[in-house]
Amino acid sequence: MPTPVLDHRRRLLRLAAACAGTLWLPRSAWSQQQFSASPFELGVASGSPAHDSVVLWTRLIAPGWFQSLGAAPVTVRWEIAHDEQFTRIAQRGQSQAVPELAHSVHVEAAGLEPDRWYFYRFMAGDAVSPTGRTRTFPAPDAPAQKLRLAYASCQRWEHGYYGAYRHMRDENLDAVMFLGDYIYEYPIAANPVRLHGGGWAVTLDDYRRRHALHKSDTDLQAMHASCPWLMTWDDHEVQNDYAGLSAGENGPPVESFATRRAAAYQAYYEHMPLRASVLTRALAGLAAGAEFRLHSQQRFGRLANLVLLDTRQYRDPQLLCGGGGRSSLVDPADCAAWSDPARSLLGGAQERWLDSVLAQSREGWTVLGQQSLFGQRDARPGPGQLLWNDGWDGYGAARRRLTDALQGHRSANPVLLGGDVHENWVGRVLADYARAESPSVGVEFCGTSISSRSSGGPKVAERLAENPHYTFGDANHRGYGVAEFVPGRLTTTLRVVDDAARKDAAIRTLARFVVTSGRAQVERA
Repeated sequence: MPTPVLDHRRRLLRLAAACAGTLWLPRSAWSQQQFSASPFELGVASGSPAHDSVVLWTRLIAPGWFQSLGAAPVTVRWEIAHDEQFTRIAQRGQSQAVPELAHSVHVEAAGLEPDRWYFYRFMAGDAVSPTGRTRTFPAPDAPAQKLRLAYASCQRWEHGYYGAYRHMRDENLDAVMFLGDYIYEYPIAANPVRLHGGGWAVTLDDYRRRHALHKSDTDLQAMHASCPWLMTWDDHEVQNDYAGLSAGENGPPVESFATRRAAAYQAYYEHMPLRASVLTRALAGLAAGAEFRLHSQQRFGRLANLVLLDTRQYRDPQLLCGGGGRSSLVDPADCAAWSDPARSLLGGAQERWLDSVLAQSREGWTVLGQQSLFGQRDARPGPGQLLWNDGWDGYGAARRRLTDALQGHRSANPVLLGGDVHENWVGRVLADYARAESPSVGVEFCGTSISSRSSGGPKVAERLAENPHYTFGDANHRGYGVAEFVPGRLTTTLRVVDDAARKDAAIRTLARFVVTSGRAQVERA
C-alpha cells in the first residue's frame, strides 16, 4: 500500500506535469482571483531553450516577497508573441499555479520556430506581468554563425549588489549559463553590504524565502527577462560542501539531511525556468536520494554543443586526509585513497552519459558548463603538492577519465566553463596533469563571482608560477564572462565591476582572450 509520503511525491509529480502544459481552458474554468498588488513581484524568466521550445517561468506571491498566496490554485494565462506589443501572437494558453509548488508556473512552450526571438508575458486576474524576451536555438543541423553566451556564478546577497547583471543586459546575449551558487544558505556574513535577516535556510519554507529574496533583486530580474538561461547548481543551493547525500559541515543540526536536500531541490525547481522532467525524476523518491536531473546538452546549430554538468549531486564524499575539512588543502602523498580510480565527481551514470555525448560532439565547439576550477592548481610552491579536496583536484581519476574521453573521441574544440572559486582563471586543459609536458586537449575559463568575495588575491601570482598551464588569474574583481563563438574562433571577454558593494557600480573589461579552432591554446587579445 502506498505510504502518505509516496502519495505526496506522486501528487507533486502529477502537478508538475500538469502545470507545464499549455492547455487552454474555457473561461468558466479560470480561478478569477483579484489582487490588491501585482502578484508578479519576482519577475519572469525563460530557460531550457531548444530549437523548437523554451520554458517560461514566473511565481505568484502576495505583497511582500515572503508571503504565500494561500491554499488555492490560481489560473495563470500566458502569451508568447513575435513582437513586444503582442499584436502577432505565436501561442497562448494557461496554467495552474498550485500552492504545493509555491504558485510557480513552468510553461513548456513547444512548436516554436527555430532561431527566433520571442516576447512573453503572464496574466492572472486583472494583473499583467512584466514582458520577457526569449529565443529558440537554431536547429541542430543549421549552420549557425554566432553565439554570444555569458557565464556567471556565486551571487551571495550579503556580499554585494547584482549590478553586474545591469551591465550584462547590454551585451547582446543569446543566452546565460549559470554555473552554481544562485543562493546561499548562510544566516549572516561578516561586514555585510545588505542583510536578509532570514537565519539558516533548512526547511522548504526557508529555501523558498531565500530564493524569493534573491529573485527580488531588480537587476537580476531584468537580466532573467532579457534572454533564456541554462541552469545548474553547486553546493550553496543546499548546504556548503555537501556531497551527494552526505551533509556539509556547517549550519544547524537537522534530523535528516536527505529531507533538507529534498526541500532545497524542490525550492530550486519552483524558482528556476526548468522543464518538468527534472522534477519528475526527483520526486520519484526525492527524500530517499533519487536524482534531480540537471545535466543536459543542447546544440546551437552546428556551431556549438552546450553541455551542462552536475558535480554536486552524484559525487563521492571528499577525502578528509590530514585532519582537514570537506573543503581543505590536502597533501596527496599523505592520502592513500587520493588516486582511487573508483572515486567520481559526476557519478557513474553521468560519466557514461557524458562519454556518449562527447563521442557525438564532432563539429563546432564542445562547451562544458560545470561548477568549479577544472585544471590542477597546486598550492605548494616547489616540490610536493597541496591540492583542494572539494574540486576536481580531489577527484583526479575522474578528471583523467574526462580528459581521456575528450582526447579519445576527438571532441570538437573543448571549452570548459566553471565558477565556484570567486576568481578568474584562464588556461589550457592538459591530458594528464601529472606530466607538465602533457598535450592540451582543450581550454578553460573559470569565472569570478557576481558578488561573493574572494580571499585569494595575495596567492594568485604564486599559483600562476606553480601551475604554468594557467596563463591568467585574478581574485580581486567581481563580474562575469562573455564567450562569443563563431566558426573558427572563440573570443572570451572578462567583464568586472569596480565595486560590487555599490549598486551603481561601473563595468570594464579586465582581459580578453582568443582561441582558434583546432588549437587548444589561449592567446591574450
